[in-house]
Amino acid sequence: MRTLWIHPFNGIAGDMMLGALIDAGADVQQIRAGLEKLEVDGWTLHAEPVLRNGISATNVTVEADEGHAHRTAADIAAIVDSSELTDTVRLKDKRVFDVLAEAEGAVHDKRPDEVHFHEVGGIDAIVDVVGVAIALDLLNIERVVVSPVGVGHGMTKSAHGRIPHPAPATVRLLDGIPIKGIDTSVELTTPTGAAIVRAFADAYGHSPAMTVTASGLGAGDADVPGHPNLLQVLVGDAVDESVLSDPLLVLEANIDDLTGEYLAHAIEILLEAGALDAWITPIEMKQQRPAVTFSTLIDPIHLDRIGAVFLSETGSLGFRSFGVDRRSVPREIGRVEVGGQSIAIKTSAETTKAEFRDVVVAARALNRPARLVASEAEAQWARIVASHD
Repeated sequence: MRTLWIHPFNGIAGDMMLGALIDAGADVQQIRAGLEKLEVDGWTLHAEPVLRNGISATNVTVEADEGHAHRTAADIAAIVDSSELTDTVRLKDKRVFDVLAEAEGAVHDKRPDEVHFHEVGGIDAIVDVVGVAIALDLLNIERVVVSPVGVGHGMTKSAHGRIPHPAPATVRLLDGIPIKGIDTSVELTTPTGAAIVRAFADAYGHSPAMTVTASGLGAGDADVPGHPNLLQVLVGDAVDESVLSDPLLVLEANIDDLTGEYLAHAIEILLEAGALDAWITPIEMKQQRPAVTFSTLIDPIHLDRIGAVFLSETGSLGFRSFGVDRRSVPREIGRVEVGGQSIAIKTSAETTKAEFRDVVVAARALNRPARLVASEAEAQWARIVASHD
C-alpha cells in the first residue's frame, strides 16, 4: 500500500504541503498542467530550492492578480467541478473546502453553506489545495498517516482583526487530532494546513512500517530562529505485516421509511463525505414490517462529521456505533490503457481488479460492454507483470 507519512513537527500550511510533495517527486510541470484545467486565470506557481536553518527544502509561492476574494465552498466546488481534473482529484479538493466551511461555520455560528472564505477563498489558496490533490494523485498515495501537528501561540491577523493562534477555525479542524506546542509566536499551522490533515489523514502517529522510496521537505516563508520552518513527508510501501490492522467504527440504524432511491442516495453521500464503506441489510421489524439495517464504516476521528451526515440523509433519530478491527491486505495501484482510456488496476498478492468507475467511463467512451473492458484491462496488467518476472 502506497503510504504517505506527514511529519508536521513545526506545523503545516497549504504551500508547505505542496512544496514537500514536489520535493518528494511530484512533478511540478504536471501539477501546473493540472492546475491549468481550472477555469481561473491570473496565477503563477513558483517552486524553488531554499535553505531553512541550513537544510535544503522546496518553497512554493503562488502569485495571483486578484484582490481579496470572498468565495463560498459552493463557489470553489463549482470551479473544481467545471474543470477536467480527474474525479479523484476533484473529490479531494472539495473535501478540503467542505471541512473548512464546517469549521468556519462553527466558529462564526453559520451554516457551512453560508460561510464566505476570506484568506482561504483566494486563487492562491485554491491553487495550493488543488495542487496538493494533484500531487497526491501523481504519487499514487493510498494511505496518509500524520504525526502530532506543531502549533505556536500568541496572536495573528485575520479578516476579522487580531485573533489568537492557533486560529479558532484551526483549533476546530484539529479537534481530535494529536498536536504539540512549539515555543514561538509564529503561526505554524494555518487553517488550510489543518484542513488538509483533517480531510486526508487515515491515521495518526509515528511513521508507519514501510519501505521509504522518497522523502521531501516543504519550506514555510519565514525563517524562524531556532526552529527549521519545514514540513517533512516520507513516501513508501507498507511492509512487514501480511495484513494491516485499523481500529474503525460501524454506525448503523434500522430504517423502515425510505425507498430504495433514497437509500442508494444516502450511501453515495456518505461515501463522498469520507465513509470507508456503506451498505444495507434487509430485516423484519415489529409488526412484520420489512425494513433495512443501514450501516456505514468510518474512521473514529470522523465520527461527529459523518455521524451528522448519517442522521441527515437517513432521517433516523439516532444510530448505534461499535468498534471493529479492519485487517486489509497491502495493495498497489497501477494503470493501463484500453482504447486510449486510462484505467486504474488495484492489485494485491492474491487479486487483480480493474477500478470499476474507470471501467464504466471507458466503456461508455468506447461503446463497449463494461465486463469486456475490465477483462482486457486486467489481462493487460497480467502481461505487464509477466514481462517483469
